[in-house]
Amino acid sequence: MNALAATNRNCKLAARLLGLDSKIEKSLLIPFREIKVECTIPKDDGTLASFIGFRVQHDNARGPMKGGIRYHPEVDPDEVNALAQLMTWKTAVANIPYGGAKGGIGCDPGKLSISELERLTRVFTQKIHDLIGVHTDVPAPDMGTNPQTMAWILDEYSKFHGYSPAVVTGKPTDLGGSLGRDAATGRGVLFATEALLNEYGMSIAGQRFVVQGFGNVGSWAAELISENGGKVVAVSDITGAIKNEKGIDIPGLLKHVKQNPGVKGFHGGDPIDPNSILVEDCDILIPAALGGVINRENANDIKAKFIIEAANHPTDPEADEILSKKGVIILPDIYANSGGVTVSYFEWVQNIQGFMWDEEKVNEVLKQYMTRGFKDVKEMCKTHNCDLRMGAFTLGVNRVVRATLLRGWEA
Repeated sequence: MNALAATNRNCKLAARLLGLDSKIEKSLLIPFREIKVECTIPKDDGTLASFIGFRVQHDNARGPMKGGIRYHPEVDPDEVNALAQLMTWKTAVANIPYGGAKGGIGCDPGKLSISELERLTRVFTQKIHDLIGVHTDVPAPDMGTNPQTMAWILDEYSKFHGYSPAVVTGKPTDLGGSLGRDAATGRGVLFATEALLNEYGMSIAGQRFVVQGFGNVGSWAAELISENGGKVVAVSDITGAIKNEKGIDIPGLLKHVKQNPGVKGFHGGDPIDPNSILVEDCDILIPAALGGVINRENANDIKAKFIIEAANHPTDPEADEILSKKGVIILPDIYANSGGVTVSYFEWVQNIQGFMWDEEKVNEVLKQYMTRGFKDVKEMCKTHNCDLRMGAFTLGVNRVVRATLLRGWEA
C-alpha cells in the first residue's frame, strides 16, 4: 500500500471512529489547491534546462499551510499528496495553528552547481510567490534542500512583498532562523519516547535502542538518547550498518560520520547487513530513514517492544496489524516526529514578533508541547478505545473538522 492509500485509510478510519458525516470525510481528503509550474533556467554552460516545480496545499482550516520543499529526481505526486495531508494532521496533533502542504522540484540537486540551484530556487519562488506567504503557506527545508535554499526563497519573495522573514522556516540563524531548529525533530523524538516510557514506569536510561537512518533526525536522536543513558546497540545509513552489544560510542560515531560518507568503517562496532537492522534485538526501534521499511515481510521478525516512528510513514498497514497482534507498541509518525514542525512554529512566532528566543527556551517549550501532545493522544485512545496511531489520527482529524465547521465551511 503506498503512502497516499495508507494516509487516506487512516483518515477514513479516524472519521468513522469520530462518527463524521461521509461528505465531511470526503472533503478531508481533497487538497485545497495543487500547483504545478515550469521552471526554466540557464545552466552554467549556457544551455537552458526545464524542471517541474509543484506545491500541494492540503488544508488551511486551522491556519496557514505548512510543509517542506524537496529537491529530488523522482517526485511522486501521490507521495507529495500524502505528505501534505500528513502535515495537516501532524500540525493539528501538535496543536499549532497550521494546516498542511508539501512541494518541491523534480531535479537531482547533486548534479546542479550552487549557482544553478540558486537560479532554480529563485525562478520557482517567482512562479509561486503569490500563492505562499506569512499567513498563507510557509515552506521549510526537506529532502535535498537546506537553510541556504530557504534564504534564497526569503530573498526572492521579499523582492515582491518587502522583507518577510516569516515566509519560510528552517532559515540560517543570521536571517531569523531559530536556535534549536537543527536538533528539533531528533529532540522531539527523545521527548516523545520519554513520554511513552513514562506510561510504563520506564525511562530512557538502560534501554537498548536500534536507529535506522543516521541523517539529521537519526543522528540527533541517537546523540540525545545516549546522553540520557540509553544504549544505542545498532545504527545504519545508506553506506552500511554497525552493531555493538555493549553500546555504540555515539560521539565517536558522529566524529567518524563528519570525516567519512557515513557509518561504514567505524571501528567502534561490527559491520552487519543493513537489511537486518530492523530485526536486531533491542527494546526500542527508531526507524528514521525512508517510508514503508516495516512491512509484512519483516514485521514478524521484529524483536523491539516499542517502535518510535521518526521517519514519515515507515510502517505499512499490514505490518501495523502483525505488530499489534504481537503486542508491539508503535508511537506514530504524526506525533513522534512533530518536533521539527513545532520548532518551525516557534521560529515563525519569533519572526512575527521580531523577538528571538534563547535555545534553552526553545527546548523547554518544545518539551511542554511534546508532553502535552502525548497526553492528548492518550485521551483519544481512551475515548475511542483504539491504539496510539488511531488516537493521533482521531485527535488531528477532530481538531481540523471542528475548525472547519466553526468557520462555516461544511460541505
